Amino acid sequence: MEPEIENEHYMKMALDQAREAYDLGEFPVGCVIVYRNRILVTGARTGTTDGTANETDHAEMVALRRLAKLPRIADPSNISLYCTMEPCLMCYGAILLSGIGKIVYAYEDVMGGGTRCNLATLSPLYATRQIAIYPDILRDESLELFKAFFQDPKNDYWRDSLLSEYTLRQPSRSSAT
Repeated sequence: MEPEIENEHYMKMALDQAREAYDLGEFPVGCVIVYRNRILVTGARTGTTDGTANETDHAEMVALRRLAKLPRIADPSNISLYCTMEPCLMCYGAILLSGIGKIVYAYEDVMGGGTRCNLATLSPLYATRQIAIYPDILRDESLELFKAFFQDPKNDYWRDSLLSEYTLRQPSRSSAT
């Protein structure tokens, strides 16, 4: 499979995870972890519906915990992680420590995204990591989910935050020229 087609294929699956989270009232982030064109695990965001946000059950963390239960892959740099939102600093750190070689994400996290972090300025544990990052894959589809979430009065997770304000200002596909 060509890299561009592969990235979109697995991002569509991450979007399915995000839609499932959204349907449960959760923040719509989904994650798929792939090794050699085989899905190893998936994850969706949890812990945002009861008014007391659990900030450790991000989709990536859910998927990484599931990955840790599988037999170890000899070369984790061949593992790719697909996520509907740019990983935050916590998730990015965990991804780096897991040895995953590629992150593909759909929508930028202007408030908490960690992938623009300059690894060379960090301690050796992180500074020596090599990872490829591919942003904006199926961004519009992910954006529409986040817009729907932030426009729904039932959802108060990150309401009135920099992320919600930025998201709601983004042009929709129908209004883009």
